[in-house]
Order: sequence, then C-alpha cells, then structure tokens
Amino acid sequence: MLSDRSYMRSDYPQETTSVLTWILSATLAGAALQFAFGQLGFRGFDALFALSLDGLRHFKVWTLASYVLLHGDLLHLLFNALGIFLIGREVAPLLGTTRFLQFYLSAAVLGGVLWLGVSALGGGGALVGASACVVGMLVFFALVYPEREVTFLVFFVLPVTLKPKFLAWGLLVFELLGLFFSELPGALFPTAIAHSAHLGGMLAAWVYFRFIYAAAGWDRASQPSVGFATWLRRRAPAPEAPAKIETKPETPTRRDLRAEVDRILDKINAHGFGALTEDEKRILDDAKDMLSRR
Repeated sequence: MLSDRSYMRSDYPQETTSVLTWILSATLAGAALQFAFGQLGFRGFDALFALSLDGLRHFKVWTLASYVLLHGDLLHLLFNALGIFLIGREVAPLLGTTRFLQFYLSAAVLGGVLWLGVSALGGGGALVGASACVVGMLVFFALVYPEREVTFLVFFVLPVTLKPKFLAWGLLVFELLGLFFSELPGALFPTAIAHSAHLGGMLAAWVYFRFIYAAAGWDRASQPSVGFATWLRRRAPAPEAPAKIETKPETPTRRDLRAEVDRILDKINAHGFGALTEDEKRILDDAKDMLSRR
C-alpha cells in the first residue's frame, strides 16, 4: 500500500536505499572474510585490500577504496556499521542512489589520500575502516540541516540534543587536535586513530555540498543556505521582498492523486528527496492526509 512506503511515514525522508543496503552488506562481508582468513593464518588478505604506501608502490590502486571494507576489530566495525545505517538513511534520500555512491566513494578516496600524505611523513602502517565515510556523511548532513536539533545517546545511555552544525564544528576541532597531537610523527600522545582520514572525509563532504549539491540548487528553497564560510560570515539584513500572493493548486481526484504520487515516488528513487519541488511535497502531504481519513 502507498501508506506503507517509507516516504509517507515521516515528515522528512528516512528511507534506507538499495545502495545503502549494498554498502552495509559489502562492509559486513569484508569484515567476515577478513576474520575468516585471519583465523586460517592467511595474513595476505589485509595486505591485498588495506591501504598503505607500500601497497601503492606495488600498484594496488584499488586499495584507495577497498580499505573501507576492512576493520581493526569488532568494535570498530560495529560503530562504523551503525554510523552507515543511522546517518546514511538520512543522507541517501537527499542525493539519490548514484550520487550517494559517488559521495561515499569520494569520502573514502579523499580520506585515504590525506592519510597517505601523513603516512609519507613517517607514520607508516596500513589504513582500514569506513570511518572517513561515516564522518563525511555526518558533516554533509550538518551542512544540509545545520539548525535541525538532533538527539542522540552518548554511550547509548545519556541523551544529548544539539544542532548538527555545532557537532560538525566540534568534530573538526577534535580531529585537528588529534592530527597534531596524536598522529603526526613525533606526536605527544600517539594513537592508532586515523584523524587525517577523518579530515579527508569531512573535506569531501564540504566539497560535494559546496560544488555539487548546493551549486545544483537541489531543494534550495526549503533548506537553509549553509556552509562553513557562511557560518563565520556576518550577514547584512536582507531587503524586504514584495508580498506574494500564493494560490493553492486544485485538489486532485483520488485517481489523479495516486498517479501523481507514483510519479513523485519514482522521481525520489531516481534523484533523491531533495530534487522535489514544493508543489510535489505538498502533493505527498495531501496524499498522507487522504490516506489517514480512509
């Protein structure tokens, strides 16, 4: 039934797209194979798919993306899988299947490139985990919805509510401090956390938002104008616009409404929720109201 579709169940999209399901499946499969080969004593599996300077010297260019399928331990996998699911189901409908996959891979590659730059300074080792992609999705969400209040559980116990833009800024500060004090050669508090990869994911999110999402004008009328630069910039008061008289579209019949809703849902599947016009969103709301009265 139409009312069972994910688009009709909430005020904003939370669909888990097919691409998100494939990414989660590939991530879990990669971890399972990594564990299985590790138990068999075959250590070459990590060397084949993890990202490292030595691997690139041997022309393993696929490791710029494949490293996100491997993880350091079960907890590392659990947190990243939760991040992919919880944040990805918010971001994927905004971009659509193809663009979401492009963005996810861009965050992986740029995160890997920044990590390689730091590794070339003397860090060495290998990079695994989808954290760059998860952080990138979180920052992209913050760029699209900077003012929306979000509640999450710290340590799965303590509820905390804050605006995504503050979370993004706090994360940026944390990653920069981690880069300088725990990752760069000679750091005071060395750890195994790849802060440089996380920063690469954040950079990918900003670039994708600034030059692809916002530049294309997707849903610009209904979403705030945001960006790291605009948050720092003081805005002059906007001149008053002349009053507009809005006319309500005619209420469609039930048959026409169903046909129009099916067309809109096909558009969401192809291009993401952000591609809808205000009239199309209004039609979805009318459809929900009609279904609730049945």
